[in-house]
Amino acid sequence: MRESKVTVKIPRPLYRKVQQVVEDSGFNSPTDFIVYVLRDLMGDQEEGEVKEYSQDELNDVKRKLKNLGYL
Repeated sequence: MRESKVTVKIPRPLYRKVQQVVEDSGFNSPTDFIVYVLRDLMGDQEEGEVKEYSQDELNDVKRKLKNLGYL
């Protein structure tokens, strides 16, 4: 059975940046890339479980997103 999906709105300039990243990658679409990134950030936590991130982890994620041009 397929999982149901929802729509998430992001700023158009950010979407354009994602499209540029996807063009030269192995991803089939911006949606595939975004789902991959979110799953990677969320890790293996169970549904309903809230993970606490350390300040170092948050700073690392922000640095990575800035290097990719998202921040």
